[in-house]
Amino acid sequence: MKQLSRRQKAISVLLLVLLAGLILCPLISVFTKAVIRDGRLELYRAWKTTVNSENILTVFHSLQLGVCVVLCSTAIAVPTAFLLSRTQLAKHRWTDIVFMIPFMTPPYIASMGWILFMQKRGLFQQLFPATGALSERFFCFGGLVLVMSLHVFPFLMTMLKNAMLNIPASLEESGAVFGAGFGMRLRKILAPLLTGNYAIGALLVFVKTLSEYGTPYTLGRRIGFYVFTTDIHRYSTTSPIDFGRSASLSSILVCICMFMWLLQNHITSRTGYRLIGGKGSRPAQTKLSGPAAVLAWGWIALVLLLAIGVPYFSIVSTSLIKLRGYGLAAGNFTLDHYRELFQTAKAAASVRNSLLLAVSSATICSVIGTAVVVTVRATKGVFRKILEGISLLPEMLPGIVLVIGIMLFWNAVYRVIPLYNTIGIMILAYVVLYLPYTVQYVTSAFTQIGDSLLQAGRTFGGSPFYVFRRITLPMISKGIFAGWMMIFIIAFRELVTASLIAPPNTLVVSTYINREFEQGSVSLGMAMAVLCVLITTTALLVFHCLTDKKKG
Repeated sequence: MKQLSRRQKAISVLLLVLLAGLILCPLISVFTKAVIRDGRLELYRAWKTTVNSENILTVFHSLQLGVCVVLCSTAIAVPTAFLLSRTQLAKHRWTDIVFMIPFMTPPYIASMGWILFMQKRGLFQQLFPATGALSERFFCFGGLVLVMSLHVFPFLMTMLKNAMLNIPASLEESGAVFGAGFGMRLRKILAPLLTGNYAIGALLVFVKTLSEYGTPYTLGRRIGFYVFTTDIHRYSTTSPIDFGRSASLSSILVCICMFMWLLQNHITSRTGYRLIGGKGSRPAQTKLSGPAAVLAWGWIALVLLLAIGVPYFSIVSTSLIKLRGYGLAAGNFTLDHYRELFQTAKAAASVRNSLLLAVSSATICSVIGTAVVVTVRATKGVFRKILEGISLLPEMLPGIVLVIGIMLFWNAVYRVIPLYNTIGIMILAYVVLYLPYTVQYVTSAFTQIGDSLLQAGRTFGGSPFYVFRRITLPMISKGIFAGWMMIFIIAFRELVTASLIAPPNTLVVSTYINREFEQGSVSLGMAMAVLCVLITTTALLVFHCLTDKKKG
């Protein structure tokens, strides 16, 4: 046992060093670059960059966008979650898959779809010529908020829906017995019980909005609305490159996100309720009348039309249009763009590169994440919290900040480890960004394993490795694969990392689409977008099939 304890300690220390090198060192590099210029500590210069009027405007824009997206997402998510959890619409399980499609759709592709639909002589004006230039009013701050909200609201909706399903019907029935009407029960019972879950979901939406690059780059840049991510990207890629300024903005972004995490923890600690106990309970359900049911389905149809119908109609139709000048005219549709896509070497190479990055990063994350969870559960005390905290840290930080840190750190150690400017640095960046997915899924799977099973294996003489291989691993395998699948889906269409640290002449699906869009080959870019969506949606369906079997 003494030898085994030493082996566990060695593995724990090795994992801690590995995570520190992958996550903490790049993050420290960002803060270091912000205050150290040319080998000298220059706090005044960092402060001057921070309080620059242009940067203050960027900070204000980012916070304004984050707050407005949270409010708009709330307006969409709350009624949708209520209808899909506490009315007769809850029995339609297909909605669980359909409402995840906006999340699975790359945001830059969705925003391109909206641009093509609403722009001058766009698809909307072709379908409804009598409206004139009405659609062009979409290109404003409100349009940007709407597009970003339609991408992130599924996070908030899913969280609120699950929370509503856990609220026992007895609570509302008690309120009704004492004379509380429907509105009062919503205010006095339902709303307080959902405060903690809403705080978590709203924070997630806020942080994702601040760290989103694709939509602000495609749509925000068109209306002249610049935020953290677009400025950080511009300072890091456009001559004259200024990593110090980029690091200063990244540091501000990290501080804002960490403050929001602390605020969310404070709110949830004060408003948390334990609603699931030993006794069985049933969720409350409101029976909608005929007209109310029609309105409910109308709301669901409207949300799906805006979140899925408009962008997908634009993407698919544009990929089939022969000559853009003729638009949606009879005889102006062709499959030539898809044929060209499969015959072009760069297009094929971009798909292969995306598959390589997605499969490699998902596999590495699965190995490291599983090792972290197993080690965390085998250890106790402060060391356990440190190891788990570092592994989940990328989830709390904007992705572009970690990517900037990876660029700075691995460029500094290039002479020792020549990984920078290779495909390997992209795999490493994806591993850093998506490691929390594996940790969370495997941790969730571990909660279903009773300690008695593991103790029985040890009692009958099984070594720790044998117990892990024959008992633990088979029982957490579905959680590992679920995490692998989610990482594959997200990594396959990732944009900001690929646009920042991809080696020269190395294209992936996202950068290929963006390049074709900028060069005017919109139909070819949209054909690649359709292929990307087909691959990720297929992976999503496979994921749901596996999770349904797991529940069964």
